[in-house]
Amino acid sequence: MRARSDAKDVARLAGVSTATVSRALNTPDRVDPVTRQRVLDAAARLRYVPHGAARTLRSHRSKMIGAVVPSFDYALYARTTSALQRRLDERGYSLVLAEHHYDLAAELRVAGQLVQHGVDAFVFVGLDHAPNLFALLEDYGRPYVLTWGVDALEQHPSVGFDNRAATHAVTSHLLELGHRRIGLLSAPIEGNDRARARGEGVRAALAEHGLALAPECVQYAAISLAAAQEAMARLLAVPVRPTAVVATNDVFAVGAMLACRQAGVRVPQDLSITGVDNTDLGATQTPGLTSVRTPIIEIGRAAADQLVARLEGEPYTAFQSFPVEIVHRGSTGPPPRRRARRRPPG
Repeated sequence: MRARSDAKDVARLAGVSTATVSRALNTPDRVDPVTRQRVLDAAARLRYVPHGAARTLRSHRSKMIGAVVPSFDYALYARTTSALQRRLDERGYSLVLAEHHYDLAAELRVAGQLVQHGVDAFVFVGLDHAPNLFALLEDYGRPYVLTWGVDALEQHPSVGFDNRAATHAVTSHLLELGHRRIGLLSAPIEGNDRARARGEGVRAALAEHGLALAPECVQYAAISLAAAQEAMARLLAVPVRPTAVVATNDVFAVGAMLACRQAGVRVPQDLSITGVDNTDLGATQTPGLTSVRTPIIEIGRAAADQLVARLEGEPYTAFQSFPVEIVHRGSTGPPPRRRARRRPPG
């Protein structure tokens, strides 16, 4: 573990006094924006985290675990963190929650604040993170585990499943039914390895059949029913619309079903739709949504078990990948038949 930078180092790099460093970090409103940003940039470059209360300075653990998730608006993250909290509580640990809204710089900042307040270990979502995040955690000796994905290079401890395999499976299912023009509804891929991998799964399955996603058949949207409905409406408006749509989560899939209902497009007679995560939201639709069951609860429990084991000096498994499976319901079927051309008279 390298020697930690202190306030004097930050002050020297930023060209200010240590008092200014203290004000910029603790009472930022009292420092002009230019100077404050210079201090923040210097602190980030030196990976400096100010010490919090005296308790943090001691070697005793706080028995607090920090979970930093992209958004609390996405119900599945809430279910995973709920399973995480219950398992941690069984071992005498508490959970501290924070979100970063898919902003990796914000995630780094939040993690630094939690380190300052004595959090012992961390749970993060996905594989995409700022490089400085791992350097920060190493500097301060904080164990962490990545969730909802599996690090194929085994550089970072992870608990999750193969996101690429999930959409590859449902796309292959649609191809087996006879679909050849398939659309994709996805979250934006920047800073979101889950969305990126799920898109790759669709493309890989199509490529195995000599097919590709048409650019006009790909739509990106925020994870909400309204945004998904609007994105699906755009797919329905293309000159040659797809006969099936792979949504990268059930929220997108149900939003797509709502758009079809509004446009008078029958599911699955006119268009098939699949989701990922096998939520109650999709299962209770009419028709029920064909989706991929993902290990939402298992991830939370396994992440808790791993971190507690590491903190307690017990044996642990650093890399865990859970299986996924398709749950078949009524939202998928063969593509609609082309209308037979009329023969000319005579």
